[in-house]
Order: sequence, then C-alpha cells, then structure tokens
Amino acid sequence: MPNEKGNEYQPLLNNIKESKRKFKFPNKSLLLAVCAACIGGTFQYGYNISIINAPTKSVQNFINQTWLERYETNISEQALTLLWSTIVSIFTLGGFIGASIGGTLSIKLGRKGTLLANNIFAILAAVLMGLSQPTGLFELLIIGRLLTGINAGIGICVQPLYLGEIAPTPLRGAMAMGTSIFITGGILTGQVMGLKELLGKEEHWPILLSTTCIPAILQLLVLPCFPESPRYLLIDRGDDEGCKNALKRLHGTDNCDSEKEDMERERIMAAGVQAKKPWELFADRSLSWQLLTIVLLNSAQQLNGINAIYFYADYVFKQSGIPDDKIPYATVGTGACECITALTCGLLIESLGRKVLITGGYVLMGICCILFTLTLTFQAASPLVPYLSMACVFAFILSFGLGPGGVTNILNTELFTQTTRPAAYMIAGSVNWFSFFLVGMLFPFIVTGLQQYCFLVFLVICCLVAIYIVLVVPETKNKTFLEIHNEFQSRDKRKASGTDGPRTTLLSTPL
Repeated sequence: MPNEKGNEYQPLLNNIKESKRKFKFPNKSLLLAVCAACIGGTFQYGYNISIINAPTKSVQNFINQTWLERYETNISEQALTLLWSTIVSIFTLGGFIGASIGGTLSIKLGRKGTLLANNIFAILAAVLMGLSQPTGLFELLIIGRLLTGINAGIGICVQPLYLGEIAPTPLRGAMAMGTSIFITGGILTGQVMGLKELLGKEEHWPILLSTTCIPAILQLLVLPCFPESPRYLLIDRGDDEGCKNALKRLHGTDNCDSEKEDMERERIMAAGVQAKKPWELFADRSLSWQLLTIVLLNSAQQLNGINAIYFYADYVFKQSGIPDDKIPYATVGTGACECITALTCGLLIESLGRKVLITGGYVLMGICCILFTLTLTFQAASPLVPYLSMACVFAFILSFGLGPGGVTNILNTELFTQTTRPAAYMIAGSVNWFSFFLVGMLFPFIVTGLQQYCFLVFLVICCLVAIYIVLVVPETKNKTFLEIHNEFQSRDKRKASGTDGPRTTLLSTPL
C-alpha cells in the first residue's frame, strides 16, 4: 500500500520539479501585484519610522506653544520629553495591536481585503495629524501615531502573507523580498521628504506627517485591479474557479497547473481543519521547532544591534568632520545603502538560498560589532579611525539588509502551511513589535551603562542566532510549503526514533 501511494504522487512531484526548471521570470502582472500590495503595506512601516525624526524640534515647539496658550506657563522639560516620547513610542504599541489582529482579519476579509481595509487607519491618522496644528491639539498627534502603528502592524503581518501565497515556488523568495525592499524604500523616502529642501522646514511639519495618506490612496486605487491570493481562495474559501483565474493572471497560463496541483495536495491535507489560533500553535508539538525559529529570528531582528548603529551614526559622522547641517544627507546615505542591499538580496536569494544569506548576514554583523567596538574605543588614536568607524556603520547596515532584514519575513511565510500561517504571522509580528518596544525602552540605559561596549552584547546575540540557524533551520529554496513542513516532521520522527529506540520501530511497523 505505501508503494502505491508513492507512485500515485510521483507524476505530481515530477510536474512540480519540471515547472521549477522552466519558470525563470515573474509575470508582469505578478510584479505589479507585489508593488500594489507593498506600497500601502510595509512601505508605510518604513516611512512612518523615519518621517518622525525630521520634525522633532518643530513638534516640540508646537507642544510648548500650545501648553503656554492653554495654561499660561511654559511646559517643563520633563513633561515635554514625556509627551514627545509618547508620540514616538506609541507607534510601537499600535504596531503590536495591528500584528495581534492582522492574522484574524486576513482569514475573515482575505489577504487583499485586509490590506485594502487597513488603509482606513492610515487616512484617518493623516487627517488627525494634519489637523493637530490648526486646532491646537497635540493630543491628535498621539492618536494619529497610534493609528499609523496599527496600520503598520497589520501591513507587516498581512502583506508578506499575501506575497508568499501569490508567488510561484521558484520565485517565492524573490517576490517576498518586496517586503524588505519597500520597508527600506519607505525609510529612504521618509528621510528624503524630511530634508529642508522639501518638507523639513518648521512650518511644513503638519503636511509632512499627513503624507502618510498618499501611499494609502495609491493602494486603494491600484490593488483592486489584482486578484486575491489563489491559495486563500482555494484552501480557505473553496473557490476553485476563482483560484484558477487568479493563477492565470498572476503566473500565466503555462505555469499555473503544477502550482494548482500543489495547492490541491495542501487542501486535501487541511480538509476539515479550521485555521488555527495562536495559542493552538503553542499547544501543537509538531510545530515547536518552527515556532521557536520565528520567535528567535523576529526578536533577533530588533535585538541584533541595528538600532545601536543608527544611534551612533550621527556621532560617527560628526567625528568624521561632517558639518551638523550636512548630517541629514549622510543619514539619507545610510537609508540608500540599506535599500540597495535589499535589492541585492532579492537578486541573490533564489541562487544562494535563504540559509546562506541569513547566516552570512549575522556572521558579518558579528565581525562588524568587534570592529566597531575597537574603532569607537580608539577614536582619538588617529585621524583615520573616525573614517573606519563610518565604514563599520555602512558595513553593518549592508550585512543586516543582506541577511536578517530580508530573509526573516520570508521564513515566517515558508515554515508554515495554510491553516497555521496567519496565526504564525500574528506571533511573529507580536514578538517583533514587542522587541522593538523593548529596545526603545532599554537601549538608552544599555548605551549609558556600557557605552561602545554594548556592541559586545550584540556580538553574542548575532553569534548565537547564526549557530542556531546552521543547526536547526533547513534550506527552503525551491521547496513547496508541504515539502518544508514534511522536512520538519521527518526531523521530529528521527528525534523520536533516536529517543525511543526499538519501541518506536514497533509502533511504526504496519499491521
């Protein structure tokens, strides 16, 4: 009987392998769908992280002026710092809320439907922040930033889910790199928009913060032209005809048959199984390695030192002799560096694979941590040392973009099947946002206490994560979701076999 089942699936496996060899370039419709999903998704995440930096002084002046008009006294330094910190950090609270509900919404509204509905938060946030100055209500900035956080949290949860499900297996990594490319593109755009030549002047800050509505409106106009995730239509909704039409549009008529067959296999496996909740994933021991992997990688994405690099960047640029008024342009250079690296990762990921890139990224970041600690310690030893520090800043950003920044979100998609993927994204997103918040709260104390030696802590984190990836995480390039799932299952069976010895052999012997 086992041999008959193996023979039954052999033609299907051959078709999938043949499709992998033939399919090289993405369909134009697929590329445009990726752009349409990303412009209102992870682009907003990157844009709203960077755009708040430029108007810092302008917004603080507005708060002080408003306080004076209300209470006829100047606001205290502590209260001003508290209000500004709240405006900045409440974005992470919104992101955590968005990530917590994103997976559930993606099941009820669909991947595309959730992305479209999510734009309501961005538009409402833009209106509130734009009205804050005319109305004299700085509280609207707090509410607006909370809403932009919810928008970013849902976007960074659902958009990679959509990209991973619309892409054919051989191009899943390259298409999913749209997440990283548009995050870095959003950061770079925010940095450019904040320059004084554009909207960086004091009187323009309400307009600057309101521009978050532009990507939302673009997505509302463009994304409806593209289909829902074929995998969602077939497996979650049972819409066979809708799935076929979506595949033809996204993959082309010559390349959709094997993908459809792979989805059919997954549908058969998931027959009668409802989409799981996050707590049900923790109760399922067969998913323990996958869950541990995404929790570790998503926390490490925030705790690996990238935030410390950006914190020290201004100091390094000053020490290198760059004038204060030119530092914003050097900061734009770091954003451009990260964006170019994300594009490079997208070109390399299908040839080198996920495991090589993310492991190599963490190893290179560890080396940069050592070099950066040395250059900061001996900053005054030679006029050349500050330039070496600047080189370390760019090298670290390049290493992050090449590995953890690009590959982590792809693994969130690939390590799970259709019924567990939305819940996995909710867990991964919540861990990522909580780590983001934790870094924001603890990082100033770490820097104050350890100064440049804080990078030795990040060195340990990078090394431990690299070792874990080498030992545990399989290469997922050119593998279907079921093949990856079965690889983890085989690992668990081998482990159980080694632990139980002859008893497992007896239980697995057919009657």
